[in-house]
Amino acid sequence: MIFAAIADIHGNCAALEAVLADIDRQGITDIVNLGDCLSGPLEADRTADLLMSREMLHVRGNHDRYLIESPADAMPLWEEHAFRQLSARHLDWLRSLPFSTVWRDEIYCCHATPKDDNTYWLEKVSTEGHIFLRPVEEIEALAEGIVQPLILCGHSHIPRIVRLRDGRLIVNPGSVGGPAYDDDAPHVHKVEAGAPFASYAVLEKTDAGWLTAFRQVPYDHAAMARLAMQNGRPEWASALQTGWLR
Repeated sequence: MIFAAIADIHGNCAALEAVLADIDRQGITDIVNLGDCLSGPLEADRTADLLMSREMLHVRGNHDRYLIESPADAMPLWEEHAFRQLSARHLDWLRSLPFSTVWRDEIYCCHATPKDDNTYWLEKVSTEGHIFLRPVEEIEALAEGIVQPLILCGHSHIPRIVRLRDGRLIVNPGSVGGPAYDDDAPHVHKVEAGAPFASYAVLEKTDAGWLTAFRQVPYDHAAMARLAMQNGRPEWASALQTGWLR
């Protein structure tokens, strides 16, 4: 079995198109999307149309939830531009996405953690704003009750693999459309990939167990950076152009 895992597209349709083309070139037909599909100052409507036109498994991210739960006149900052682009059918599609799911009996999928869509599973943030790998004991505690050998999550935008002590594997494929961002929860911090590529993962079941290959895909990131700047989001423009927040 081989499939692709994508996450955190954030309305970056150009990045999504490049990733899907890369997946198609490899002859991979199964795709799992781990959420945060549309929010951001880019092309939420085109991204939604593309995702809805492709056969793939989806779960809902925290930013997807904000789009369908927030009052229309009080959208969070990341959702404002996206919400104005979306039609009722796009929002209905978001409402249809599950919080988590099990695919083919052996792959558990969620956006962030099994109980909270807005908590990093594999990372912690220090009070000084440094991001570091969680102790394995804490990661395993969050995985309690999950029996599937392969666990997929997104949310942090950081490509990462963690093998639990019982052999289960947790994989974050990184972000298709957002190579850098800042946040104030649980403490003020930045996530910066340091490069403007679209990230995803290919997972293959072998005799040795599940193997993961992270892929970095180039696309016209400069055009998306210009769009972010036109829409009044210079920090997004910096992230998309360089992979850094400046």
